[in-house]
Amino acid sequence: MSKLLIFLLLVFLTVIGLFAMENKEMVILKLPFGASYEMPKIGLMLLSLSFGAFFVFIVFFIRDTSNLISKFQLQKKQKKEEKIKDYYAKALRDIMRDKVQEAKEALQEILKEEPEHVDALIRLGDLSMKEEDYKTALKYYKKAYELDPKNIVPLFSLENVMEKMNENELALKYIEQIINLEPDSPLAHYKMRNILERLEKWEDLISLQKKILKLVPAYKKAEEEKRLVGYTYEYGRINIESGEIEQAERVFSSLISNYPQFVPAYLGMTEVILSKEGVEEAIEFLQKSYEDLKSKILLIRLEDLLISIGDPKRLIQFYLKAINEQPDDVELKFLLGRLYYRLEMIDDAIEILSSIDPAICSTPKLHCIKGYLYLRRNQIPKAVSEFKELCPETKVSTLSYLCRECHSKFEEWAGRCPVCGTWSSFDVDLRGCEILK
Repeated sequence: MSKLLIFLLLVFLTVIGLFAMENKEMVILKLPFGASYEMPKIGLMLLSLSFGAFFVFIVFFIRDTSNLISKFQLQKKQKKEEKIKDYYAKALRDIMRDKVQEAKEALQEILKEEPEHVDALIRLGDLSMKEEDYKTALKYYKKAYELDPKNIVPLFSLENVMEKMNENELALKYIEQIINLEPDSPLAHYKMRNILERLEKWEDLISLQKKILKLVPAYKKAEEEKRLVGYTYEYGRINIESGEIEQAERVFSSLISNYPQFVPAYLGMTEVILSKEGVEEAIEFLQKSYEDLKSKILLIRLEDLLISIGDPKRLIQFYLKAINEQPDDVELKFLLGRLYYRLEMIDDAIEILSSIDPAICSTPKLHCIKGYLYLRRNQIPKAVSEFKELCPETKVSTLSYLCRECHSKFEEWAGRCPVCGTWSSFDVDLRGCEILK
């Protein structure tokens, strides 16, 4: 390569010599704002060539120096990134192994290399949350959020800390920021819904639930529609409690019109009618509603109203009419027997309750009522027989068990609850049968 360069240099000098032999004339070179110089033409050519070569040299020097610096910086950045990557991988391994302190140390090393590493800050916040150190977690999450305000991960983390600290209003503000960034985020809407439920802001929940209905897939719409109905009912209840009777009436009327099988709306409307018109109107409303829905809940509320005004006779007639229309409805017979029991109509109560086939209805309350009725008639053997049905002799020596964690009941003991999967959670259940209240 060096021989070729020497050869080219000799060729160049030869060409310059030839030009010098043929161009011996002198030329005058005037410098700007300076003196004039007389020189051969070939000298001017060489001077121009020298300046051009020097300029090219400077350009290439600057370029190569810049490339060298950039390469050095890139290598330094790559080494730093590799180092951070190794520390982060170690931190993740330690987190998976539940080595919290080692994970923290690895993440702190990352922050020494790059103080604005958002993921490391979030992970440190998560570890602090695990230790229930909410203030420290809040510090890390806030710093991560300040570094990347459009990242919803630290916003979700901040919202979670606020919930843990029972700062629901602040949690709501963070959720609102998330929704502003991602208006179609179902998770953000669900979290907002949970907070609003705790705060019992039913009107806001109605508006929010309508948005959720637009976001969820078709197979979830029926479930979410039920929630919307429930929130609307609660909003009506709040209006009754605050004395906004007209608004409550509009709410319950809308529910009854759109969801005619939703029984709580009829009970809410009963309260509205009681407040506006009186007991008789409420009784008429309940009677008509029962005839339409055949709901025992409405019947029980009707029973309370008629007894409160001292008119059980009308109630008995209503029960008898209903039983006549539905002679196989054992629930109606039981409710009428229970009413007779409350009214001390012993013979009538025994007659109607005895007509119920125990094979069809064997609720402990049925046997309990009949037992007390026989006691009042001083028919001890029959009373004892009914009370025995509450706990048959064959089951006296057996025990039942209750899981402390999920409160499920079992006839046999097990080391692990088959429902919740908790070990050593079984206690002997000695609460016995439910007694009539």
